[in-house]
Amino acid sequence: MSNWNRVFKPILVLCVICVVITGALAATNAATAPVILEATIKAQNEARNELLPEASGAFTKVDGIKIDNVSDVYAADNGAGYVITSTSKGYGGTMTVMVAFTPDSAIKQIKVTEQGETQGIGSKVTATPSYWERYMNQDASQALVLNQDIDAESGATISSKALLRAVNSAIEAYNAIP
Repeated sequence: MSNWNRVFKPILVLCVICVVITGALAATNAATAPVILEATIKAQNEARNELLPEASGAFTKVDGIKIDNVSDVYAADNGAGYVITSTSKGYGGTMTVMVAFTPDSAIKQIKVTEQGETQGIGSKVTATPSYWERYMNQDASQALVLNQDIDAESGATISSKALLRAVNSAIEAYNAIP
């Protein structure tokens, strides 16, 4: 048996298979990327409307706010408040949090929109609206302190700290709005 059949032919066949699969993945990504982006934008808009229903669905993006871990700042067109999206590294990965602020510098409510925390432990913080209620009506003029302003969830300290960091980033961005 020659070297061609034993060594080079299998290598060439595997390379061709890799190129075909790569092309198929690229085509699939190109076809689904706009659909995924549209669904993401729709979910973000729905979350903003849920957090600040007084805004009647009309928000304007606020540009020029450059705070670490803050990705979006939106103002309600009717002056009902702001919704700020921030992230923080938790135990199981990055968590994304939306924080709604009233015009009088108070947190209206928060919502964790993405998270990868451990089910049954960190998820007590990230997937439980009753924990999020601890943030309601907190003063947004300065950063919050864990176990002073907000109680940590027993057994989920890392996730509690991560959520607090994300909320504090949002508070910093809120205080930077002109």
